[in-house]
Formats: sequence, C-alpha cells, structure tokens
Amino acid sequence: MQLHAQGVVLRDEIVGALIKTKAQQVCRRDEFLVAEIDAKMGGFGIVPESLEGAVVSSHYFLFVPDRSRLEPSFLRYYSMTPAFREQVTARGSTNYAAIRPSHVLAYTTPLPKLAEQRRIVARIDRLVGKIEETRHRLQRVDGGWRALLRSIFSQITTHAPRQKMGNVAPLVRRRAEPRLGEEYPELGIRSFGKGTFHKPPLDYLSIGSKKLFRIHPGDLVFNNVFAWEGAIAVARPEDAGRFGSHRFITCVPQEGVTTAEFLCFYFSTPEGLERIGEASPGGAGRNRTLGLEKLAEIEVPVPPYDQQCRFERLLKKVGAMRAARDTESKKLDVFIPSILDRAFRGAL
Repeated sequence: MQLHAQGVVLRDEIVGALIKTKAQQVCRRDEFLVAEIDAKMGGFGIVPESLEGAVVSSHYFLFVPDRSRLEPSFLRYYSMTPAFREQVTARGSTNYAAIRPSHVLAYTTPLPKLAEQRRIVARIDRLVGKIEETRHRLQRVDGGWRALLRSIFSQITTHAPRQKMGNVAPLVRRRAEPRLGEEYPELGIRSFGKGTFHKPPLDYLSIGSKKLFRIHPGDLVFNNVFAWEGAIAVARPEDAGRFGSHRFITCVPQEGVTTAEFLCFYFSTPEGLERIGEASPGGAGRNRTLGLEKLAEIEVPVPPYDQQCRFERLLKKVGAMRAARDTESKKLDVFIPSILDRAFRGAL
C-alpha cells in the first residue's frame, strides 16, 4: 500500500507455503483497501483490476462499495482529497495510531446520483490523463539525456588509461574539534545518485564522542554505509560549512588530472557501482561498508583532462535542464489536487 493515497500496488510474488502470517485475505477488484497502521499516512485505495486475487494480511481491511449507489472510481478520487484525509486523521493521537473497521464505516462521502458520479470520474480521468501524458513525456526526455551522457562517457573512457583512486583523488580528512556553545550542521547523501541534503545542526552535547569532519564544496563524498547503492555525491557550493561523521569519506581530485563530477558520474554507471560493491564486503544494508583501502585501490578511467572538463560542462547543462523539468513536474503535482477540489465542489 503506497502512502499519501497513491494507491494499491503489487508488493511481491512468492510461493504460498512461504507466507508466514497465519491469516490472509483475498482482494477483489474495486474493493476499498485500508491499512490498519498506515491509514493515517494515506495508506488506502481501490484495488485495481491487475491485483484481482492478490492477498493481504489481517492488518488490512477490505470494504465492498455498493455499486447500486457508489462508483468505486468516485470513491478512489474522493479518498485523495483533504476532506477524506481529515476524517482519517481525526482519530487517534499519532500518525501511526491504528484504524479500526468501525472508524472507516463512520466516514462520510458525497453521494450524487450514479450518472453524475460517472460524469465527474470521466472528467477527472481526462484531465489526469493529460497530466500523466505530460509527465511521461518529461520522463522520456530525461531518459534521452541519460542515454546521451552515457554514450559520450563511454566514447571518452573506452580506451582511456586507468589509475587508482588513491593516486588521482586521495582521501582528505579535516577533523573538527567541537566546542561548547557552537553548532555543527551535518551533511547527508541520498542513495541512487540523488545528491546531498542538509541535516539539522548538532550541538556540543549531541556530538558526544562522535567524530566530525569538515566537508568542502567540490569534495567527492561517499557515505561508506550506503555507497554500494549510490550514496555518492559532489559537495555543492551551498554545502559549505557542513560536517560529516566518520562514515563520510571525502576525496579530493588532483587538479589537472581528474574532476569530482567526472568521477561521480563514473561511480553512477553499472561498472562504477560494481567496483564500489566489490569494495564494500559484507551482507546487506548496514553490514556492507566501503573500506578506505579498497576504495583507494579502485582503478578509474582517466581520459585527457580537457575531455573531462567538456563532459563536466555537459553535465551542468543537463543538470540545468533537469532542474527546469523538475520545476515543471512540481507544477503538475499541484494540478491534481486542484482538479479534485473543483470536482467535489461541483465546479468541474
């Protein structure tokens, strides 16, 4: 169950004998499925036709719309509105307080005649369809950019010499000495190559025995716990003054030899991630830690410096276009709530 009323999706397909929970329920298309714990976070939705016959545990509740009075799609759209969410969050003291079936049965919904419900649903479907078409077009454009970058990267690295990371971008540690009364804003790195983000500052008492290291803009930074899933980024100018724990590995490329953006892109490729995975032994999750010595031994492609700089300029251009695309995508996100608001006010 996706949160924020984003619908019901397939979680997994396994052999029945491997299901550990005792009680299971069979879902039917168009039933309203509610998650006992996550309902307050929007964990509810209509079962799609593709999940007819799927099973859920006893921690979910299924409700059958009376088709003589209520169109399932009408309920699906109404459940995405603030008016419905307010009824869900009105019970219990925390986001994760459990919802009971009796609570759901007490919720109310507008109930115009079936013909009017179908008209409203058809109108919403058309408008949402146009939004999704635009969103898919933006995604296709982004896919084209990724293909272009990988093609050019492959051209300039296929026959390029290789050098060890320790030689071209050695580890640099800038140990901080925390002082009473001062604050130390932390830097975070998202997985899957999604860049850096800012954490709340730590004060002297919160740091305790924790080691902190300064991070400078232009550093190539690895989160050694999740580097294997792409938690690698280049520190941005707005990251100046931030700190990372001992789990953050900062490497500084040698000027005139290689660039941080070029290396970061390499580590986002299948080959680069494979090398990081090999340097991160262990099981999964927090048991897979990128070793300093192993990272230093990874051989990376080092084409002529001017070619790397041209590639970096291309990366920046694509980044600017992606930023514009993200702005457009955020505008699309605003349209759907607006459409739903107009529909259930009778203005659509």
